[in-house]
Amino acid sequence: MDISIFQVLGPVMIGPSSSHTAGAARLARICAMIFGEPFWKVTFGLHGSFAHTYKGHGTDTALLAGVLGIREDDERLPQAREIAQARGLEYRFYLKELDNVHENSVMITFYGCNGNQCRVVGSSIGGGEIEICRVNSFETQFRAQAPALMISHYDHKGVISKISGILSDADVNIAMMKLHRRSRGDVAFCLIETDGQVPPSVAENIQKLEDVLNVRNIEIAQ
Repeated sequence: MDISIFQVLGPVMIGPSSSHTAGAARLARICAMIFGEPFWKVTFGLHGSFAHTYKGHGTDTALLAGVLGIREDDERLPQAREIAQARGLEYRFYLKELDNVHENSVMITFYGCNGNQCRVVGSSIGGGEIEICRVNSFETQFRAQAPALMISHYDHKGVISKISGILSDADVNIAMMKLHRRSRGDVAFCLIETDGQVPPSVAENIQKLEDVLNVRNIEIAQ
């Protein structure tokens, strides 16, 4: 069995718990990267252990800090509520039963300044490690251990080939690719993990493809 050193020692962090504090902050920060737009409101649907112990472990503060872009080892983390208020961010925590997820899970809904919304379900799975389970209506398994592209597009012939070609031309190696679709020809969701950071210009070129709806470039430090 492979065991990460982070699962043994835990991450460098502010707060009492690697799962409920550090993991929560990292999870929320990645979720905000997935949305990738300015937002005026965010809600947190807390499931399982998150719902039962969030006040004692500071999970609510950590989640709020994460969506604000504050890292789990940032000394500003305990001041997340004050920072949110200063930025004019509205937020709400509530209890939510989620299906087929880890006990430490949350559904984060972002309300964008341009009217867009995004719902991300994720879990803090121990030692500061996380997993993104769903993005809107699409299932996914993203551990945020490598840089990635999340692409919404129409399920038309040749789209994936064009995306792969743009990455190849930019010398970006694909480590893993997963495709989810509602039905043939409908909207699809493609998750591509890469061996290195994807230059912004590459993501921009993919966004220009006719059948591509949305591209999110998730930059993960390696």
